[in-house]
Amino acid sequence: MLFKNAYSGLSPKIWLLALVMLINRAGTMVVAFMSVYTTQKLHYSIEHAGYVMMMFGAGAIVGAWLGGKLTDLLGHYLVQLLSLGIGGLLFFVVVRLETFEYLCAGVFVLAIFGEAYRPANTVSISHFCKPENFTRSVSLVRLAINLGWAVGPVLGGFFASRNYDYLFYADGITNILAAGLVWQFLRTKVVKTPKISKEQKALNKKDSPWRDTYFLIFVGLSTIYVMSFSPLFTVLPVFYKEACNIDEQQIGLLMGLNGLLVAAVEMILIYKLEKKYTKMQFIFFGCVLLVINYFMYYYLRSFGWLLIGITFGTFSEIFALPFMNTFSLERAKGHNLGQYSAVYSMSWPIAQIISPLLGTQVIALLGYDALIITLGGIALSATIGFYFMAKK
Repeated sequence: MLFKNAYSGLSPKIWLLALVMLINRAGTMVVAFMSVYTTQKLHYSIEHAGYVMMMFGAGAIVGAWLGGKLTDLLGHYLVQLLSLGIGGLLFFVVVRLETFEYLCAGVFVLAIFGEAYRPANTVSISHFCKPENFTRSVSLVRLAINLGWAVGPVLGGFFASRNYDYLFYADGITNILAAGLVWQFLRTKVVKTPKISKEQKALNKKDSPWRDTYFLIFVGLSTIYVMSFSPLFTVLPVFYKEACNIDEQQIGLLMGLNGLLVAAVEMILIYKLEKKYTKMQFIFFGCVLLVINYFMYYYLRSFGWLLIGITFGTFSEIFALPFMNTFSLERAKGHNLGQYSAVYSMSWPIAQIISPLLGTQVIALLGYDALIITLGGIALSATIGFYFMAKK
């Protein structure tokens, strides 16, 4: 009954969005293994791997901004379709780029199309669901993401142990399949932007997320959180490989556990607890769990302990990310959902610029112990910030 209640009352379109995300994220292999691919297959240094990941983050910033703008202008359907379709084709191009400069450029363009999908998808959730079901709708789509994430890295580890090129082919095919589902089942009319008066333009400018100080503080803290969370799946695969001495298949299993746990418990936890605490309290607790994750990683590095450590990181994600999404859209008005979603979405690519570059430089200069201390300290600073936001 609890399981049934947690999933009841959601729109069929939300279930279709979740299916699109499941197929798309089942192919999420390239980003998870990019640092390993750059160092192990292409034989570049760890510093070079950091620059490649930095270029991915830079492209993602452009994609998030562009995706939010185009979503408000053209509608969420067309942006999702183009992002998935063109992005899928680009994987077949990037796999052929082995020169460092070309690889950086290819990853940059790939990230633009990939990240443009995020604000459009968030707006489509708000479009298809009832307001009272928004957090659960976000969680259902996240469940699909994490089911795909549970499968993708496991398959990625299998493919990487044989041929890294297979990672790119799988990502490309699943993106194109997801685009086909959007075209077939989620098709809507392209929005024609109506002419607006000077007074309305002034009002829209006043409502800009860039003028919302409280929201910008929230986005800043979210960026700090993501800077400490995202390395679990970008920089730390190299840590798992070289400092913890586990192979690619075990790395895939480690990251797959994250997706499996989120898929198994997030919806039920949110259904039971959502109304008992504030969103900021949930986010704060999620930050605390991430600090514990890094504390364990510093002292305990066998595969079994890494599995326990990533469990804390996973529950950090469960308590923090759905409520960050909900908070960001609750601050918006009807005419600027895409802009608010885009500004919040930028927290990820900004973090993906800073954290891989910072992480790989710390590894090169000071080693893996310093990396874990650095990431744990960043997580702690996010925890303190959200504590004061929750208290306020």
